Amino acid sequence: MKGFVDNIERLTEENGDFRRVLYTGHNLQLVLMSINPGDEIGEEVHEDRDQFFRIEDGEGEIWIDGVCNRVKADDGVIVPQGARHNVISTGKTPLRLYTIYGPPEHVDGTVHGTCAEANTSHEHFDGVTTE
Repeated sequence: MKGFVDNIERLTEENGDFRRVLYTGHNLQLVLMSINPGDEIGEEVHEDRDQFFRIEDGEGEIWIDGVCNRVKADDGVIVPQGARHNVISTGKTPLRLYTIYGPPEHVDGTVHGTCAEANTSHEHFDGVTTE
């Protein structure tokens, strides 16, 4: 099959991994995330890529250049390239979301089960796409 077709809401809500790359194209990458209560992705800046977040479950904060944006299910957020940002899970259940990077950020097929595992990994997109 060419491309990616599936029920993204179901996949996101069922995902228990901190980070799971589902599909990598030349210009976009689809990634599921599940951030446990009290955890965060850590402050970062992508100088060369935009990022879209869609919240499917839980509550959290997405900080963009020092501004706190409280988020919950059904919210969407775009972080433009060059913006300092962080995603923090503030609810009692995991913050479950999917994110789209343009261009890709991670190696295709990457799975980080936990935030700690992701923090020790230093992988970055290597130019290899899903298909």
